[in-house]
Amino acid sequence: MEEAFDYFSQPAQTRHHSSDFYKRRSFTYGDLTRDIARSREQLLQKYGSSLSGQRVAFLAENSYDYVVMLFSILASDAIALPLSPGFPAVELKYILENSGAGMLLATEKYAGKARELVDQSYNKSGPIVDIRPKILTQAGAGKSGSAEQLRDIRDSDSESKGGLMLYTSGTTNRPKGVFLPLSAILAQTQSLIEAWRYSPQDYLLHLLPLHHIHGLVNAVIVPALAGSSIEFMYPFNPDAVWHRLADPFLQDSGEPRNNKISFLTAVPTLYTRLMAAFPSLPADVQTAAKQAIAPHNLRLNISGSAALPTPIKKAWTELSNGNVLLERYGMTEVGMAISCGLDPNDRVDGSVGWPLPSVEVRLWDTDKGETIKAGEEVDDTGRERVGEIQLRGPTIFREYWGNPKATAESFVADEDNDSSSKGAWFRTGDVAVRRAVEGSGSSSSGEWAKGPMYFIQGRLSVDIIKTGGEKVSALEVERELLSLPQIAEAAVVGLPSERWGQKVAAVIVLSQDSGGGRGMESIMAVRRALRDRLAMHKLPQELKVLAGPIPRNAMGKVNKKALIREVFGDISV
Repeated sequence: MEEAFDYFSQPAQTRHHSSDFYKRRSFTYGDLTRDIARSREQLLQKYGSSLSGQRVAFLAENSYDYVVMLFSILASDAIALPLSPGFPAVELKYILENSGAGMLLATEKYAGKARELVDQSYNKSGPIVDIRPKILTQAGAGKSGSAEQLRDIRDSDSESKGGLMLYTSGTTNRPKGVFLPLSAILAQTQSLIEAWRYSPQDYLLHLLPLHHIHGLVNAVIVPALAGSSIEFMYPFNPDAVWHRLADPFLQDSGEPRNNKISFLTAVPTLYTRLMAAFPSLPADVQTAAKQAIAPHNLRLNISGSAALPTPIKKAWTELSNGNVLLERYGMTEVGMAISCGLDPNDRVDGSVGWPLPSVEVRLWDTDKGETIKAGEEVDDTGRERVGEIQLRGPTIFREYWGNPKATAESFVADEDNDSSSKGAWFRTGDVAVRRAVEGSGSSSSGEWAKGPMYFIQGRLSVDIIKTGGEKVSALEVERELLSLPQIAEAAVVGLPSERWGQKVAAVIVLSQDSGGGRGMESIMAVRRALRDRLAMHKLPQELKVLAGPIPRNAMGKVNKKALIREVFGDISV
């Protein structure tokens, strides 16, 4: 396995490892700041005296070299554009050409792919390809350096034009380049450090791809600027992850052991795979792994990027002896916007919590064209009011690159049309309800975590199903389906109906642990199982059972429009 572990840490000391299962390199913050400065100087020499505002794309494996590339681009006041090595060439070419990238950096591993991308591009004028040699710094060579130096590594004599550009998943249209200026990245960092309390004592195990906001900002930029240690372990292998978590708690053979993991963030499907692999582990590894993920050792475990099914959350809590997964809400354009709190009482099932520090949130009633104000969360009939989540504050992106029309359509002024003071509201397209939860929101997790909590209902376009004059949250129905032991996976969609406008339809995968899900193959059996849990208008009217898993992207999300076409045919939705 080629460099399955690759990490850097703040203490300036050499690390030794007895295991031959992984090849490892470790680096200090002294190494990091020196290597960033050297890489920045090389970039400026090759490209010219200034990279300010230029788009610099890069291809790299999850590693220390990736971190050096990223920060050296930011230190050059350029716009860092991470590319996914797993993307097909046609998609990478589109991103390069759409962004107007002037330089493509690559590690030696992806040198051939980088040159091929540029050679085959019809835009022969660029970008410049620069292959970065593997950094051979020996661990412990940098005896000084700290996370604070990362914040000051860029020349600050003028206003920054740099930042980060990430491309959306493109589930409904072609992917859009989201430009997050450096000021937004720093605001996101400050917000998360306050809310989740990253510190130099944290040791984060990184399991995620690095072309998404989750893996890049939450799990690299923020912990790096907080002085935390980061250990890369990608691609994901559940057995290897369990052995790594367990390693510090296995009986010591007298040789130095790995540091214990204190911080873990992942998508729901990774937690599902971890728990599925757990029973097959050796008994001593199981015992050590359970100790590793217990609350007094694993300080924080976060789930995000997709809705967390209740059974997964409960199963992880039981396995870890009380460690409750923290849910949060965010997206490429805004980073993290809403989060549950560090206090376990502030991690309510189905909720994503409260607006994070510096983030302002409102719920917009799209039917009435008004803000749902505090105390107005329930209408005159006693029904909860569903509103679009709209956000503003310093963490919000600046623009969709080269797409002023999409940018303008994504922002809206206040009701009085005056956005001059605080800026316009960003329309997320996600909808939620807001409700007070007894025992939560008392500021025990911080002053930001108080009052009513937000509960995501889904996407405005595909997850709110309007059937017979009623609004149904697809996520609510999915949550109840997944609570049934016979069902392993579920996706709920709205299909056109002459009688109801839309009808609720479910796509499920049966659980092998429950005898293949026998008894759940018919729509009537599913409706009987749910009739005591959901109102009649929320019960699925159509059912499709898949033999294999429901298709998902790298972050565990389902493209429901594509799923409808694949499962139900080319129908108008």
